[in-house]
Amino acid sequence: MEILERSRPEMTDSDIALVVPAPAKVNLTLHILSKRSDGYHELDSVMQKISLADTITLCRLEKPAIQLNCPDSDLPEDESNLAWKAAELFLDKTGLATKCGVSILLEKKIPIAAGLGGGSSDAAAVLTGLNQLFQTDLTEQTLLELAGLLGADVPFFVISEHAVRATGIGDKMTGHETLNDCSLLLVNPGFFVSTAWVYGNFTLTRAAKDSRLSASPENDSFPELCCPLHNDLESVTVGQYPEIQAIKGLLLDHGASGALMSGSGPTVFGIFPDSVGKTENLRNCVLKLTEKYGAGVFLTRPLSGS
Repeated sequence: MEILERSRPEMTDSDIALVVPAPAKVNLTLHILSKRSDGYHELDSVMQKISLADTITLCRLEKPAIQLNCPDSDLPEDESNLAWKAAELFLDKTGLATKCGVSILLEKKIPIAAGLGGGSSDAAAVLTGLNQLFQTDLTEQTLLELAGLLGADVPFFVISEHAVRATGIGDKMTGHETLNDCSLLLVNPGFFVSTAWVYGNFTLTRAAKDSRLSASPENDSFPELCCPLHNDLESVTVGQYPEIQAIKGLLLDHGASGALMSGSGPTVFGIFPDSVGKTENLRNCVLKLTEKYGAGVFLTRPLSGS
């Protein structure tokens, strides 16, 4: 993860701030296998990090305190925010909580509660950034253990891999081929979808019957697609919010090689390869969707390479 240094004297009495990107993700596949006794679900999912990102700026405080600022956002700026919880956990586990603190500036770009992992990524950026800022030299394994205490998706954003296949509750990860040579057009329709509600209304018996809702049509023009797109949860969310299916249709009609809802929604993404013939399709699709969804449309790229 790239961590930059810059001066931010207005935030704190420290002269050095660490600026850490917190990338979003999309689920290229999401299969729900079973429900566990602890309330979590066993899943099998391929997750891909993308260039759309929040920005976390961290400054050391020479007193025991956590300060969180989320400008131009409706996010809470207290202990209910996952970024705050990550800082609190880090300071406690490293024995620094009684010696010093941290000021956090969280600049949001990723839509909130959108199926893109923004909150989890912010928490992971705080963990990895504080490890750098305080020079605590925690291993990746230790950071993963801390991340697992914060949420099932947080460990994915701690590791360096840009794409993984995640099993268990999302905590068992192996590297996976990334998307390449394409753009992703994200559309967030602007309404809130409760993750707890989606999982609570998902039943394993209907998954196979409704899986056709999640599938994108076969398209031999995009061999770079690293896995067939599928999301078990899409059938639940589409049933309540049919606009999601309409957005998928618009993306596919305008040349996307595949389209899918990410996570529990409501964000939908379309994949547009970089071939010359697809560039005009992408441009037209951006214009069409921006007319209706405005700032809820994001043109982004998959993260790949080192």
